[in-house]
Amino acid sequence: MRKTRTTAVVALLAVGSLIAAACSDDETTTSTNDSPTTEAPTTTARSGGSDAASETIVEVAAGNPDFSTLVSAVQAAGLAETLSGEGPFTVFAPTNEAFAKLPAATLQSLLEPANQETLTKILTYHVVAAEVMAADVEPGEVVTVEGQPFTIEVEGTDVFIVDGKGGRAQVVTTDIEASNGVIHVIDSVLVPADVTV
Repeated sequence: MRKTRTTAVVALLAVGSLIAAACSDDETTTSTNDSPTTEAPTTTARSGGSDAASETIVEVAAGNPDFSTLVSAVQAAGLAETLSGEGPFTVFAPTNEAFAKLPAATLQSLLEPANQETLTKILTYHVVAAEVMAADVEPGEVVTVEGQPFTIEVEGTDVFIVDGKGGRAQVVTTDIEASNGVIHVIDSVLVPADVTV
């Protein structure tokens, strides 16, 4: 069930035969899980162009300068083609500001060819192999394309994702639709339990 898409701030992530990326500017807020919930957190955003849903997650992200770090990471991991696949994917995408919270040396190191495997694990940890709209989100554990779970927490109208390291990312914009899935924007990079950054 794809609706219309919009643009905003988001980051991409993806891998395997799944992946997805980011962009942001719609009207709801929340995170992922497969069970529906009656109270989906909401956030405001600007409405995008009418042809938004005709672009893939990668195209949406590449068309927005706020996703330049994510796009660079997806390219360095060799995931652009996968991310442009049929899907559907749900991507919890960090913005450039989210990536900027990482130490500069750490981010630069992750983009080096020698660390492609680690970068791929981090990016695919932001992707769910299904299309999950904000209205379908509810608290609980969600398995990612990377294979390890993260946890969704709902506090009033705010939705957070707790990663494998105990870090928390807030969902700031939701339901940014693309032809192969949906993007929800988050304000921090998620890290799997077995990855050291």
